[in-house]
Amino acid sequence: MVSTPVRAALRGAVVGGGTMGVGIAYVMATHGLRTTVVEPSAERVRALRDEVDAALAGGVARGRLDEARADAVREGLVVVGSVEDLPVGLDVIVESVPERADLKAAVLAAAEALAPRLLATNTSSMSVDALAAPLAHPERFCGLHFFNPVWSIGLVEVVRGARTGAESLALALDLVGAMGKESAVVNDSPGFATSRLDLTLALESIRMLEEGVAAAEDIDRAVRLAYRHPVGPLTLSDIVGLDVRLDISRQLEASLGPRFAPPRLLEEMVAEGRLGRKSGRGFFDWSEGERA
Repeated sequence: MVSTPVRAALRGAVVGGGTMGVGIAYVMATHGLRTTVVEPSAERVRALRDEVDAALAGGVARGRLDEARADAVREGLVVVGSVEDLPVGLDVIVESVPERADLKAAVLAAAEALAPRLLATNTSSMSVDALAAPLAHPERFCGLHFFNPVWSIGLVEVVRGARTGAESLALALDLVGAMGKESAVVNDSPGFATSRLDLTLALESIRMLEEGVAAAEDIDRAVRLAYRHPVGPLTLSDIVGLDVRLDISRQLEASLGPRFAPPRLLEEMVAEGRLGRKSGRGFFDWSEGERA
């Protein structure tokens, strides 16, 4: 059962109430951090509350939370409409908005004006050093790369920028620990460590399918059973979105070379609108919902 840790005095905020933002806020709140979410969309706020309620109910059903703790999280999770509504001097503000450089830059500038002890970006592909460049205090900035679903995956990749200070890195590691997660510290580099490894396996699996080495089901089965991956690389690609896979592949190809070039099959599927789970069909048929 989750208990409130000694670090419960930490105060944090998450900017962005999308899938990742909700997950980050949920884990922060259930581990005793006083948590505020910034989300301007009223529709998205309603969805956020529903998702938190469902996650709390699941946590209670699995014995990870008791009813009193779930009620405390539900009542204590604050949602505001803009970054400017956050209090000054929070321990951490985590930016978790879509992967657009202009949007992230605007959010980070507004958040930095509130003088948090640590300012972090949740990104899987953008350069932490590039995002830090316009900041007044880049030494207080780092990357915190969470994984979906945040509540069940135990790793946070802590991305150290060239100007990230030792005190900020220590605070980031303490925060990750306070959230019940383990950390892997990496230096800022295209794709960091996890995205590069994940994409390498995904692209090679797509090439194998393209070359007729094996069927999609068999490629995924081989990886799951031989290497104990919970999900096969082609299924995971469908879940992530083949358009997202293609974008990241092109980004890494541009920065790291042709070993990350997208297979023709991936380009063709995206051009045809076969994007994976969100379009109903990718490497697998998702028209009936989740695959077994």
